[in-house]
This record gives sequence, structure tokens and C-alpha cells, in this order.
Amino acid sequence: MPIPLFALALCAFAIGTTEFVIMGLLPEMAADLQVSLPAAGYLVSGYALGVTIGAPILASVTSRIAPKRALSLLMVIFIIGNLMCALSSNYSLLMLSRVVTSFAHGSFFGLGAVVATSLVAKEKQASAIALMFTGLTLANVIGVPAGTLLGQNFGWRATFFGVTLIGVMSLAAILYWLPKAIKTSDGAKEDSAALWRSLPVWLAFATTVIFSASTFAVFTFIAPILRDLSGISPRGVAGVLLLIGVGLALGNLLGGKLADRSVMAALRTIFSALGVVLLVFMYTSHYPVAAIVTVFLWGMAAFAAVPALQMNVMNKAASAPILASTMNIGAFNLGNALGAFGGGAVLSLNFGLSGIPLLGAILAFLALACALLGAGLDQKVARANAAALCAD
Repeated sequence: MPIPLFALALCAFAIGTTEFVIMGLLPEMAADLQVSLPAAGYLVSGYALGVTIGAPILASVTSRIAPKRALSLLMVIFIIGNLMCALSSNYSLLMLSRVVTSFAHGSFFGLGAVVATSLVAKEKQASAIALMFTGLTLANVIGVPAGTLLGQNFGWRATFFGVTLIGVMSLAAILYWLPKAIKTSDGAKEDSAALWRSLPVWLAFATTVIFSASTFAVFTFIAPILRDLSGISPRGVAGVLLLIGVGLALGNLLGGKLADRSVMAALRTIFSALGVVLLVFMYTSHYPVAAIVTVFLWGMAAFAAVPALQMNVMNKAASAPILASTMNIGAFNLGNALGAFGGGAVLSLNFGLSGIPLLGAILAFLALACALLGAGLDQKVARANAAALCAD
């Protein structure tokens, strides 16, 4: 794989750390800010909604400048946002800072995915996206556990100071390694109108949203589940988060290989596995060892879907790949927000922490149904096109 992909992966590591580290620090942040656990969970929703709203706005701005300059600008926004988080003195200011940080997220991954595919042969494009997203998964292996321990020992603000430093290093990698001339399309202007009219594309977005809601309903409250249901100590939670991160990294690479062969077959297999694992987690969450094994498998299943979902949208939106790729990152984060909100609603309605994996399982099977519906529509469109060609 080309070296510039590793610069993208380093940036993904920084972005992933700031996105996910809050999961391990949720109880500490709630106590320090004097808010309830569901209210602290809304910091996850605020970030995710910021990605969803900011992605198309910044995509329209950055589409007018060279990819290297655009990615550098997005990392500057990321650095400023994390520094604001570290300096936040109250819940409202922290929420605003998280939203500012989130604006860089969607556009970076959207443009970065297209840049990644432009650097490799067509048969390796899903693996190239998976390599970039490996930075996101390694954030869960290294960044989140380290950030959690840092926050537990020196306060959660210290974690965001650390992420700010990683952001500076990531910006330097982009400036040094990424080539100035990057061809992200065949030169034709993106047809956004065709994108908005395409039902298959909207079904692909919907599949991403539902999958992501399933994952983040559980991920947002994974620390309380492990502490209160599984009986794992706060320090032990950091170790389990490390193990989950290993599962995410392995699943991401496996998902890239599966999607290189067949995107739809990969989605069918992964969503089915995800739903089953979450149903099992409803019961194993009450036993420490069984819970640890289950969340490792859950992490693998969850991130195995990411390369396939990104390729699913890009394949169906050939008229506007950069916009579609960016919008799909927004779809991921809309799902994140809905999942975090859904998990909080489960707690507010007194279904308890064990009800959250059940919600995740239901959403995983809904994502499978949506993906199958999209595949059926693709076949119908293909048959119609073939009939039209025969008629001509």
C-alpha cells in the first residue's frame, strides 16, 4: 500500500481517539460536570450530529480546493476543537467544543476515502479504505485505553490535551507525506442532483445509519455495562477497551478483504453475525469472562462492516463519489447520535443496562433487511437497464 495511506491512517487515529475516548470516561465526566449519565451520553450525540450537519457543508467548501490542502484545513479545525474541549469549564462549553471538533470528522473521512481509493488499483480499493480506517480502529487499541487511563489519573481534560498533540502530529504527516497532485475523479464535475434522486443511494445511507445506531447504542454505554453488570473494575474497563480495540482492528481488515470479493455478501454475513452476538451479550454481560469474550467478537463484527458500507455507497453513487462518501460518514454519525440517544432512552425508561444489547441486536437485523432491500432494488435496476439495451 502507498505510504500516503499511512498519513491518512494517522489522522484517522487522531479523529478516532477523540470520538471514542469519551466512552471510557463517561462516568468521570458526568461526575465532574455534575450531570446525569444519560446527559453525559448526549455529548456523544452532539458530536455525531455535528458530523452529520457539518459534513455536507464542509464538503462543498473543500471540494473547491486541492485534496491535500483540504485535508490539512480539516486537521486544523480538528486541533482547534480539541484544544477548546481541553479548556472547557462547563457542560455547555464542552458540548459546543465537541461540535466544533466534529465538523472536521465527516469531511475528512469522506474525502480521505476517495483519496485512498485513487492511490491503488480497483481490486484493492476496499482494502485501501480499510487501511485508512485501521487508524480509527487502532485508536481503540491504543488511543482510547491510554486516554482513559490518562483521564482517570489526571482528569478528563488531560486526555483532550493529549489528543490535541496527536492532531498536530497528524497534520505534519499530511503535509509531509501526501502528494500535492491527487486525482480523485475522471475530471468530470460531480452530479449532486443525480445523487439526491437515486433511491439505491438513499437505501445505502439508511443501511449505514441503522448499522451505526446498533453499534453506538452499545458502545456509548459499554463502560457502565462492564462496570455495573459484568462487575469489572474501572481500571479493568480500560483493559477491556483495549481488547475491544484489537477486535475492531482485526474486524476492519477482515471486512476489507470480504468487501474486495463481494460488498453485498460481506454485509449479509457481518450484519447477521452482529445481531447474534448482541443477543448473546444480553446474557453474557452478567459474567466477567463471558462478557469480555463477547465484546471482543462484537468489536470484530461491528467494524468489519465499515469498509463494505463505504464501498456500498461509493459503488452506487458514481456520479458524485466524494459527496456520497462524505454523506455516508455523516450517515455513520447520524446513526451514532441515534444509537446514543436510543441507549439513553432505554435507561430512562427503566429497561436497565441489559436492555441496550437487545436494542443493538434489533437494529442490526433491521440493517440486514435494509441491505437486502437495496440489493433487490439493484438487481431490478440492472434488469431494467439490460432490457433497455436489448430494445435499442
